[in-house]
Amino acid sequence: MPAICLKSNNLISFLFFIAGLFSSTICIAQQDAAAKSISSTFKFKTVIIDAGHGGKDPGAHGAYSNEKSVALGVAKKLRDMINDEMGSVKVVMTRSTDVFVELHKRADIANDNHGNLFISIHCNSSPQRRGTERGPLLLVYGFHRSQEQREALRENASIYIEKDYKDKYNGYGDDAIVNTIVLNAFQQKYRKQSIQFGDLVANEFKKTDGRRSHGVKEQGVLVLAQSGMPAVLVETGFINNASDEAYLNSSAGQNEIARSILRALKQYRDNLEGR
Repeated sequence: MPAICLKSNNLISFLFFIAGLFSSTICIAQQDAAAKSISSTFKFKTVIIDAGHGGKDPGAHGAYSNEKSVALGVAKKLRDMINDEMGSVKVVMTRSTDVFVELHKRADIANDNHGNLFISIHCNSSPQRRGTERGPLLLVYGFHRSQEQREALRENASIYIEKDYKDKYNGYGDDAIVNTIVLNAFQQKYRKQSIQFGDLVANEFKKTDGRRSHGVKEQGVLVLAQSGMPAVLVETGFINNASDEAYLNSSAGQNEIARSILRALKQYRDNLEGR
């Protein structure tokens, strides 16, 4: 009798082990299927351009200028270039005048317009009154804000606007486990795409414009985390550095920055759409 009980226990344990493996395999397969569905149905349609600060919030200061004005100047130039050269892409501005827009409203604008990419334009500043640090920096949202971004993904719902989304994403909206799998697939893909776009912009700044780029870094930026899409914050330069401030306020400098972002955007779109 003892021997028979031992075999039964071993059999039960083995069956639970197999069931666990089978369950994990299903989850992985569902996540892979979700990721493939995201890729196969993607079409780049809308870019959100966010000019940082504005109105009562001037942002960082240089010797004679402030961040909000530089950010708006670059943002408007980028908007015009996209309209001229990427006619199939809709541009949505979070602000196009000198007004104050709260951070959560900027994210709401992006999500409500089902943006495919969020580009936030800013200027950097070092602690010193007149800094020696110069050059652009690209920021993506930090992992510690992943839950906020998952909520934004749920609200943005690029999933929902696709025809027959429940069939494509294996019942998304009905089952909590499946929802988590799909949202995780989107989040991982969007993070990868954020870094990809950031790298493209950094490369344009460095290789084409000859500027010293600080590359792509992770930071807990609220407006990025709450935007349910790939999102990059572009620190265009250090406004409290004399050389950078002159460049950031010049028409030539702003055009060069906008042109580099545009080139990166074209590459990014073509890569995603397999052109």
